Amino acid sequence: MADQTMTRRDFMKGSAAGVAMMATASLVTRNGTAAETTRPNIILIVADDHGRGDLGCYGNPAIRTPNLDKLAAEGVRFTNAFCTTASCSASRSVILSGLYNHYNGQYGHQHSYHHFVSFDYVRSLPVLLSQGGYHTARIGKYHVAPDEIYKFETVLQGNDRNAVQMANNCAKFLEIRDSRPFFLYFCTSDPHRGGGKAADLPHQPDRFGNRAQGYPGVTEVKYDPKEVRVPDFLPDWSECRAELAQYCQAVSRIDQGIGRLVEHLKKVGQYDNTVLIYISDNGIAFPGAKTTAYEPGLNLPCIIRTPWQQKKGIACDALVNWADLTPTILDLAGAMPGDYEFHGRSFKPVLEREHVEDWDTTYASHTFHEITMYYPMRVVRERRFKLIWNIAHGLDYPFASDLWESATWQATIRSGSKLYGKRTVDAYLHRPAFELYDLEADPHEVKNLADDPQHRDTLDRMKVKLKAFQKRTKDPWILKWEYE
Repeated sequence: MADQTMTRRDFMKGSAAGVAMMATASLVTRNGTAAETTRPNIILIVADDHGRGDLGCYGNPAIRTPNLDKLAAEGVRFTNAFCTTASCSASRSVILSGLYNHYNGQYGHQHSYHHFVSFDYVRSLPVLLSQGGYHTARIGKYHVAPDEIYKFETVLQGNDRNAVQMANNCAKFLEIRDSRPFFLYFCTSDPHRGGGKAADLPHQPDRFGNRAQGYPGVTEVKYDPKEVRVPDFLPDWSECRAELAQYCQAVSRIDQGIGRLVEHLKKVGQYDNTVLIYISDNGIAFPGAKTTAYEPGLNLPCIIRTPWQQKKGIACDALVNWADLTPTILDLAGAMPGDYEFHGRSFKPVLEREHVEDWDTTYASHTFHEITMYYPMRVVRERRFKLIWNIAHGLDYPFASDLWESATWQATIRSGSKLYGKRTVDAYLHRPAFELYDLEADPHEVKNLADDPQHRDTLDRMKVKLKAFQKRTKDPWILKWEYE
């Protein structure tokens, strides 16, 4: 840790960093008294494929997430928070850049032969925070490229399937004392699928990272498949329940890691000077959520706890998305650049508000998941209506390899069922050019109104809105309106 301390001290010798540190914000301690004027530490926690409905604080009575629930009780829980693309690398590039991935260049997966990378004009969150006087560090899943664009000053090691170990491995970093606040990017690989099939269990569900021997420091929370909650977009097969039980176990492992991270913050006296943000990169790894533009893929948990939060435990209904995260964090840090524009905007002003009227529209932009999964979709979502433009609608909808192999989908095929959750299998596999949904009357997105004459004005209005979004964010796929 001596090298890290020296690095921070040397950094502060620079005049630019000295100027940046003058931009401060007044914090309030938990007992309401004024604290010394300083900028907060910030921890951004990103889970992998965690659906919004799968936390106690979001209304799931079966899952056990006491530490996340406590975080929500001390802060604000967003009910209308969205990723912009339900795919790991692409979503993380948006989280760390404030730019939609159709513009930042990370169209799909970064790893292996997929090889999508961001353009060199991107100025990422960690780089901007470093320039603004923060010590940046990351631990766990990274999944973006190139490194020089998304560069962190310190890289900590840890098993990204064991959030408790990750938290323990951050302890010495949290203890460092010098002039700079820190930004920690804490990313688990839970509850992503992986680890093979549980051959010893009925229906051989995916393990979701769970191991028979468990993980050091983790008290595994196991779930009875009969007791898990099956969301409406999934079929209530025994195979699906078996997989949901494994998924929930992985979620509880994350929760324990966050509890341990908070313990370390309190131990070193940093908790009352630290902003904690919890999100997921995209929806649950089941067909109908991840890789889709439907609500279970995009509508995600977002919990923010700030040291100065006065209205604790509130739910905010602002429509925010992950393009807003970078400008929000920079705003919280007092490090917003004056010469650079983001696609998103800071939602710092709404952290104390429950009902927000000027955050009524959000957008999504999906192009690839795996390199073999070309299926560009563009979305505009309002509070009531949602429009999906399936640009490659002539193609069958492609599957991520792990979702196709899942016990849940294979059971659907074997059964010969025409339904998959609330949607028909045919409707899932074969999409029309436009899908228009009234989310108030049809929250499950099964009644497409795009060809309904009574909704022609709504369709036309939202098409105009979508084109304007594409033009504003320099989306190359805007050409498809003219040429196809």
